[in-house]
Amino acid sequence: MPILKVKVSAPRSATLTRQITDQLLELTHRILHKKPALTAIVIDYVDPDCWLIGGRSLRELGKASFYFDIKITDETNTKDEKAQYIREAFAAFAALLGELHAESYIHIEDVRASAYGYGGLTQERRYHQPG
Repeated sequence: MPILKVKVSAPRSATLTRQITDQLLELTHRILHKKPALTAIVIDYVDPDCWLIGGRSLRELGKASFYFDIKITDETNTKDEKAQYIREAFAAFAALLGELHAESYIHIEDVRASAYGYGGLTQERRYHQPG
């Protein structure tokens, strides 16, 4: 039931959107054990002239970048799983976007089960009343 909010320094592309979605669904399922059918992904594209690092645009730097955050229920993944997810997601974006600036970020946000949910129910309630 995670939600991922992704920003990519590239022109909008249906093909790239599909590739990013497929990669993130696979990694989120395989490493973090989240169900693909309950995973939501929102992708925004940012012109490389409008993405600045150290005061210089990515276009000037000749690099690409991305940022995404993913919200997951607290205490559902280990530190090792999260470290593997960050490592493999960075590599996946490098394969899709080309040479990445090191200042490309992944933020895994552990959210309390009583403060996070979907379909009108918290994760806490789902835990105590499955089905």
